[in-house]
Amino acid sequence: MLRARDLMITDLVVLRPEMGIHHAVSLLMKRDISGAPVLDQHGTVVGILTEKDCLRSIFRACYHQEPEGIVADYMNQPVQTIDAEMEVLGVIEKFLEGPFRRFPVLEGTRLVGQISRRDILSTVEAMW
Repeated sequence: MLRARDLMITDLVVLRPEMGIHHAVSLLMKRDISGAPVLDQHGTVVGILTEKDCLRSIFRACYHQEPEGIVADYMNQPVQTIDAEMEVLGVIEKFLEGPFRRFPVLEGTRLVGQISRRDILSTVEAMW
């Protein structure tokens, strides 16, 4: 049976809570990704920043004339994660239970990858 570790990506963009939101948006756009985990100075996952969060920052800046802000102002927390050893069917169930498009993958408390709906669909499509 395939596990999360078999499908996850490991070449991750990671963000810091104190990073400027514009810089974070630029990183996401440059890598053509829709979200990234946010790590504190100890490497612990403390949030996740998504395209929707980035849109919220743009709306606040344009409509409410708010200053740029930092990633910590917009990231989602607490973060739902996946254990690297979780079977793919369990990962699929987790995607079906909620609105998330991606989950950070952990070994214990250490970030080792990220898995998205697309990662699973790509693997299944290649097997058909």
